[in-house]
Amino acid sequence: MVNYLAPKGKTQHLRISASLKKMKVYTKTGDKGTTALFGGTRVPKDHIRIDSYGTVDELNSYIGLIRDQEMDSHYKTILIEIQDRLFTVGAILATPQEKEVLKNGELRLKNLGIIDSDIELLENEIDKMEESLPPMTHFVLPGGHPTVSHCHIARCICRRAERLAVHLSHNEHVPEVAIKYLNRLSDYLFVLARKLSSDLKA
Repeated sequence: MVNYLAPKGKTQHLRISASLKKMKVYTKTGDKGTTALFGGTRVPKDHIRIDSYGTVDELNSYIGLIRDQEMDSHYKTILIEIQDRLFTVGAILATPQEKEVLKNGELRLKNLGIIDSDIELLENEIDKMEESLPPMTHFVLPGGHPTVSHCHIARCICRRAERLAVHLSHNEHVPEVAIKYLNRLSDYLFVLARKLSSDLKA
């Protein structure tokens, strides 16, 4: 369990705390193969929306595995930021358009959101890492070190999450910024793999 507080001066998107009201792990409501989206709408567990945010959850878990590896503390700090934002992306994907506004007129995800600065953070980190890397002249073969390989696997999961979000957007509303974030994140993970490969002399 992680108790995450956003850095001072930054928007806090989500807080996961052990102090939350105790909830039972099993509810039995999904025993017949359905689950509830934000707002209460029940859909089959193989619905594209479930597959979409479920893959974001898979990505988040894998990034946690990367963060558990030995690496510079700066990378770990950025990865925690990314994990927080992925909770937000998951919440966005779990909310049907007709449930985005509460009965009182307020937005359901009022205090959540992916904003331009979240994407700019990834772009800035990519630019910083690339400054110390040689220009790419050929395709990169994944591997060379377990940490590097974990980054490449996370990149592939991120691309799958992006594809599913795009697929969902063909039939239902998906905020463009969520897809944009996943697209930029896969770029970040690719460059992180290259940078770690350099750092580790893999």
